[in-house]
Amino acid sequence: MLSMVCANHPREPRVADKTLLPETGLPGPLQQVAALCWRANPLLEVLLITSLSSRRWILPKGWPVEGLSLAQSAAREAMEEAGVIGRAAQAPLGHYHYLKTKSDGTVLPCRVSVFALAVGGQHREWAEKGARELAWLPLAQATRRVSEPGLAQILRDFGKAFQQARRRA
Repeated sequence: MLSMVCANHPREPRVADKTLLPETGLPGPLQQVAALCWRANPLLEVLLITSLSSRRWILPKGWPVEGLSLAQSAAREAMEEAGVIGRAAQAPLGHYHYLKTKSDGTVLPCRVSVFALAVGGQHREWAEKGARELAWLPLAQATRRVSEPGLAQILRDFGKAFQQARRRA
């Protein structure tokens, strides 16, 4: 059934939890990955992009890629959606949940694992260039722009950990 729901997507969604959801009768939530792309020169900035349909501000995210780790899949999404390359942490910063609304109106519950990606550069051309807006923002401003409360909390926690690490260095 999941493959029918997501048949238009080239990547097969993974189920994060085998429990059937009462709202849909589907297993859920579906696993997605996101890259929290960051740079510091010296101010900590994070990259937000707009989603394709609703144009809300999000992190680069998508479905895990078969044969790649979740961290590698997140890095791949960052390259495809924002053209950025860098080094992804292997452990997630955290997870948040949201409801993905497909073009046919189907609503899919998703659990997003967020991986920090220290950005080292950006390609001149990439798969979705021109399809999305990109913005490098100070952390506090990025936190205010995202609409998912769980993502906002991950951003705040990342900022605190970054400041603590910087003080120790």
